[in-house]
Amino acid sequence: MDFPEELKYSKEHVWVRVEGDRAVIGISDYAQETLGTISAVELPSVGDELEQDDSFGSVEARKTAAELYAPFSGEVLEVNDELESSPETINDDPYDAGWIAIVSLNDPEELKSLMSAEDYAEYVSVAEEEE
Repeated sequence: MDFPEELKYSKEHVWVRVEGDRAVIGISDYAQETLGTISAVELPSVGDELEQDDSFGSVEARKTAAELYAPFSGEVLEVNDELESSPETINDDPYDAGWIAIVSLNDPEELKSLMSAEDYAEYVSVAEEEE
């Protein structure tokens, strides 16, 4: 599994790429692999106000669905509309073409609750051992 070093990760398997006063978010390679082939994505709407840890959409696979939880608070600036017709893009390229939304950073302090790639890899390995 791949966990790019420049990203931050939440315990809910959402990654964050900070770009100034906004951030791109998506689900991790671990999450997409665990879910299996993604068949549908429920995206937030541009203009939605997200609160940290609140649900803002979902990802559906053949046998399960997973809620998406906001890793920080902010306004949805853009969504990846391509995922509506090609949700499997998340499986193919979770960190680039498979991004879900771009959100403004209301409070950069909230990013401190996220994990580094190294910490996330350890978090995932513990989760796998418990299964």
